[in-house]
Amino acid sequence: MKKTIIAIGGGEIKTKQTLDIDRFVVDYVKQRIPADKRPYGLFLGTASHDSMPYFNSYRKTYTSVLDVKADCALSVYGEMDFEHIREKFFKADFLYVGGGDTKFLMEKWRESGIYDLVADAYDRGVVIVGLSAGAICWFKDIYSDYDIIGGQSGEYKLLKGFGWIDNLACPHYDDRTEFDQTFLNSEQTSAYGLENNAALVFEDLVPVKTVSAGGNVYRLVKENGKLVKTVLKL
Repeated sequence: MKKTIIAIGGGEIKTKQTLDIDRFVVDYVKQRIPADKRPYGLFLGTASHDSMPYFNSYRKTYTSVLDVKADCALSVYGEMDFEHIREKFFKADFLYVGGGDTKFLMEKWRESGIYDLVADAYDRGVVIVGLSAGAICWFKDIYSDYDIIGGQSGEYKLLKGFGWIDNLACPHYDDRTEFDQTFLNSEQTSAYGLENNAALVFEDLVPVKTVSAGGNVYRLVKENGKLVKTVLKL
Protein backbone atom coordinates (compact mmCIF):
# COMPACT_ATOMS: atom_id res chain seq x y z
CA MET A 1 0.00 0.00 0.00
CA LYS A 2 1.35 3.41 -0.96
CA LYS A 3 2.49 5.71 1.83
CA THR A 4 0.45 8.88 1.56
CA ILE A 5 0.64 12.48 2.72
CA ILE A 6 -2.11 14.95 1.80
CA ALA A 7 -0.76 18.46 2.43
CA ILE A 8 -3.40 21.21 2.67
CA GLY A 9 -2.04 24.75 2.46
CA GLY A 10 -4.66 26.28 4.75
CA GLY A 11 -8.32 27.18 5.06
CA GLU A 12 -10.96 27.20 7.77
CA ILE A 13 -12.42 23.78 8.45
CA LYS A 14 -14.87 25.45 10.87
CA THR A 15 -16.60 27.31 8.03
CA LYS A 16 -16.29 24.38 5.60
CA GLN A 17 -13.83 26.23 3.34
CA THR A 18 -11.88 23.02 2.77
CA LEU A 19 -14.92 20.77 2.39
CA ASP A 20 -14.13 19.68 -1.18
CA ILE A 21 -10.67 18.60 -0.02
CA ASP A 22 -12.12 16.89 3.06
CA ARG A 23 -14.49 14.93 0.81
CA PHE A 24 -11.54 13.88 -1.32
CA VAL A 25 -9.69 12.73 1.82
CA VAL A 26 -12.55 10.50 2.94
CA ASP A 27 -13.12 9.06 -0.54
CA TYR A 28 -9.38 8.35 -0.81
CA VAL A 29 -9.32 6.60 2.56
CA LYS A 30 -12.42 4.54 1.73
CA GLN A 31 -10.62 3.06 -1.26
CA ARG A 32 -8.03 1.58 1.11
CA ILE A 33 -10.27 0.02 3.75
CA PRO A 34 -13.01 -2.64 3.67
CA ALA A 35 -16.20 -1.42 2.00
CA ASP A 36 -18.31 -2.02 5.11
CA LYS A 37 -15.91 -0.21 7.48
CA ARG A 38 -16.60 3.28 8.78
CA PRO A 39 -13.38 5.32 8.45
CA TYR A 40 -11.62 6.22 11.70
CA GLY A 41 -9.84 9.59 11.60
CA LEU A 42 -7.49 10.51 14.44
CA PHE A 43 -7.03 14.26 14.99
CA LEU A 44 -3.64 15.47 16.22
CA GLY A 45 -3.97 19.03 17.49
CA THR A 46 -0.48 19.38 18.91
CA ALA A 47 0.36 22.49 16.89
CA SER A 48 -2.64 24.28 18.41
CA HIS A 49 -1.77 23.00 21.92
CA ASP A 50 -4.57 20.42 21.70
CA SER A 51 -7.29 23.02 21.13
CA MET A 52 -10.61 21.29 21.75
CA PRO A 53 -12.63 23.87 19.78
CA TYR A 54 -10.40 22.98 16.82
CA PHE A 55 -11.09 19.28 17.31
CA ASN A 56 -14.82 20.01 17.53
CA SER A 57 -14.67 21.85 14.21
CA TYR A 58 -12.88 18.85 12.71
CA ARG A 59 -15.52 16.51 14.14
CA LYS A 60 -18.41 18.63 12.84
CA THR A 61 -17.08 18.25 9.31
CA TYR A 62 -15.66 14.74 9.35
CA THR A 63 -18.38 13.11 11.48
CA SER A 64 -21.52 15.18 10.90
CA VAL A 65 -20.98 15.69 7.17
CA LEU A 66 -18.65 12.88 6.05
CA ASP A 67 -19.59 10.07 8.48
CA VAL A 68 -16.11 9.46 9.86
CA LYS A 69 -15.55 8.18 13.39
CA ALA A 70 -13.60 11.16 14.74
CA ASP A 71 -11.21 10.82 17.65
CA CYS A 72 -8.29 12.81 19.02
CA ALA A 73 -4.93 12.12 20.63
CA LEU A 74 -4.03 14.60 23.39
CA SER A 75 -0.33 14.79 24.17
CA VAL A 76 0.34 18.37 25.28
CA TYR A 77 -1.03 18.56 28.83
CA GLY A 78 -0.89 14.93 29.92
CA GLU A 79 -4.62 14.14 29.73
CA MET A 80 -3.93 10.80 28.03
CA ASP A 81 -1.26 8.26 28.85
CA PHE A 82 0.98 7.08 26.05
CA GLU A 83 -0.45 3.55 25.81
CA HIS A 84 -3.96 4.97 25.39
CA ILE A 85 -2.68 7.17 22.58
CA ARG A 86 -0.86 4.24 20.99
CA GLU A 87 -4.12 2.24 20.90
CA LYS A 88 -5.81 5.05 18.99
CA PHE A 89 -3.04 5.06 16.38
CA PHE A 90 -3.59 1.38 15.68
CA LYS A 91 -7.30 2.00 15.10
CA ALA A 92 -6.77 4.92 12.73
CA ASP A 93 -7.33 4.78 8.98
CA PHE A 94 -6.00 8.31 8.66
CA LEU A 95 -4.36 10.97 10.81
CA TYR A 96 -5.43 14.60 10.57
CA VAL A 97 -2.65 16.93 11.73
CA GLY A 98 -4.00 20.39 12.47
CA GLY A 99 -2.42 23.79 12.05
CA GLY A 100 -0.69 26.07 14.53
CA ASP A 101 2.90 26.30 15.74
CA THR A 102 5.02 24.02 13.56
CA LYS A 103 8.12 24.23 15.74
CA PHE A 104 6.14 23.34 18.88
CA LEU A 105 4.54 20.39 17.05
CA MET A 106 7.90 18.95 16.03
CA GLU A 107 9.51 19.46 19.43
CA LYS A 108 6.54 18.03 21.34
CA TRP A 109 6.25 14.98 19.09
CA ARG A 110 9.91 14.13 19.56
CA GLU A 111 9.76 14.73 23.30
CA SER A 112 6.58 12.71 23.84
CA GLY A 113 7.18 9.81 21.45
CA ILE A 114 4.27 10.79 19.19
CA TYR A 115 6.69 11.18 16.29
CA ASP A 116 7.50 7.45 16.42
CA LEU A 117 3.79 6.59 16.41
CA VAL A 118 3.19 8.85 13.41
CA ALA A 119 6.17 7.42 11.50
CA ASP A 120 5.04 3.86 12.25
CA ALA A 121 1.49 4.63 11.11
CA TYR A 122 2.81 6.14 7.89
CA ASP A 123 4.94 3.05 7.25
CA ARG A 124 1.86 0.86 7.79
CA GLY A 125 -0.07 2.78 5.12
CA VAL A 126 -2.18 4.99 7.37
CA VAL A 127 -2.98 8.12 5.36
CA ILE A 128 -1.55 11.34 6.80
CA VAL A 129 -3.55 14.52 6.23
CA GLY A 130 -2.20 17.84 7.42
CA LEU A 131 -3.24 21.48 7.20
CA SER A 132 -0.81 24.42 7.42
CA ALA A 133 1.70 23.35 10.11
CA GLY A 134 0.43 19.80 9.67
CA ALA A 135 1.05 20.06 5.93
CA ILE A 136 4.60 21.39 5.93
CA CYS A 137 6.30 19.64 8.86
CA TRP A 138 7.13 16.66 6.61
CA PHE A 139 9.37 18.72 4.31
CA LYS A 140 13.12 19.21 4.64
CA ASP A 141 12.70 23.00 4.79
CA ILE A 142 9.59 24.97 5.70
CA TYR A 143 8.50 28.60 5.71
CA SER A 144 7.03 29.15 9.15
CA ASP A 145 5.60 31.80 11.48
CA TYR A 146 6.96 30.04 14.57
CA ASP A 147 8.86 33.14 15.72
CA ILE A 148 5.75 35.28 15.28
CA ILE A 149 3.65 32.84 17.30
CA GLY A 150 6.34 32.76 19.98
CA GLY A 151 6.54 36.55 20.10
CA GLN A 152 10.23 36.50 19.16
CA SER A 153 9.93 38.55 15.97
CA GLY A 154 7.46 39.74 13.35
CA GLU A 155 9.04 37.80 10.52
CA TYR A 156 8.43 34.49 8.83
CA LYS A 157 11.54 32.31 8.77
CA LEU A 158 12.85 29.12 7.28
CA LEU A 159 12.88 26.14 9.61
CA LYS A 160 14.09 22.57 9.25
CA GLY A 161 11.20 20.10 9.07
CA PHE A 162 11.15 16.36 9.60
CA GLY A 163 12.81 15.90 6.21
CA TRP A 164 10.60 13.16 4.79
CA ILE A 165 10.07 15.18 1.58
CA ASP A 166 13.31 16.64 0.25
CA ASN A 167 11.96 20.05 -0.70
CA LEU A 168 10.88 23.46 0.60
CA ALA A 169 7.22 24.26 1.29
CA CYS A 170 5.20 27.35 2.15
CA PRO A 171 1.59 27.17 3.42
CA HIS A 172 -0.96 30.01 2.97
CA TYR A 173 1.02 30.94 -0.12
CA ASP A 174 -1.63 33.38 -1.34
CA ASP A 175 -1.02 35.41 1.84
CA ARG A 176 2.80 35.12 1.83
CA THR A 177 4.00 36.42 -1.53
CA GLU A 178 7.31 37.48 0.07
CA PHE A 179 8.14 33.77 0.10
CA ASP A 180 9.28 34.08 -3.53
CA GLN A 181 12.34 36.09 -2.50
CA THR A 182 12.99 33.83 0.49
CA PHE A 183 13.03 30.87 -1.86
CA LEU A 184 15.44 32.61 -4.24
CA ASN A 185 17.78 33.29 -1.31
CA SER A 186 17.58 29.68 -0.06
CA GLU A 187 19.73 26.70 -0.94
CA GLN A 188 16.79 24.76 -2.35
CA THR A 189 16.41 24.68 -6.13
CA SER A 190 12.66 24.04 -6.05
CA ALA A 191 9.73 24.62 -3.71
CA TYR A 192 5.98 24.27 -3.32
CA GLY A 193 3.64 27.16 -2.57
CA LEU A 194 0.42 25.77 -1.11
CA GLU A 195 -2.43 28.26 -1.15
CA ASN A 196 -5.34 28.22 1.25
CA ASN A 197 -7.98 25.70 0.15
CA ALA A 198 -5.53 23.74 -1.97
CA ALA A 199 -3.85 20.39 -1.36
CA LEU A 200 -1.02 18.34 -2.80
CA VAL A 201 -1.07 14.55 -2.51
CA PHE A 202 2.19 12.62 -2.16
CA GLU A 203 2.37 8.87 -2.62
CA ASP A 204 5.69 7.31 -1.62
CA LEU A 205 7.02 10.91 -1.39
CA VAL A 206 6.17 11.65 -5.05
CA PRO A 207 3.56 14.36 -5.84
CA VAL A 208 0.71 12.64 -7.71
CA LYS A 209 -2.38 14.85 -7.43
CA THR A 210 -3.56 18.37 -6.67
CA VAL A 211 -6.95 19.02 -5.07
CA SER A 212 -8.66 22.40 -4.96
CA ALA A 213 -11.45 23.91 -2.90
CA GLY A 214 -10.70 27.26 -4.54
CA GLY A 215 -6.91 27.54 -4.17
CA ASN A 216 -3.89 26.48 -6.20
CA VAL A 217 -0.62 24.68 -5.64
CA TYR A 218 2.43 26.37 -7.17
CA ARG A 219 5.72 24.84 -8.22
CA LEU A 220 8.66 27.20 -7.88
CA VAL A 221 12.03 26.56 -9.51
CA LYS A 222 15.20 28.57 -10.10
CA GLU A 223 16.44 29.02 -13.66
CA ASN A 224 19.60 31.09 -14.12
CA GLY A 225 19.00 32.73 -10.78
CA LYS A 226 15.46 33.77 -11.63
CA LEU A 227 12.14 32.50 -10.31
CA VAL A 228 9.92 30.42 -12.56
CA LYS A 229 6.51 29.80 -11.06
CA THR A 230 3.73 27.62 -12.44
CA VAL A 231 0.39 26.36 -11.20
CA LEU A 232 0.77 22.65 -10.55
CA LYS A 233 -2.10 20.55 -11.88
CA LEU A 234 -1.87 16.80 -11.40
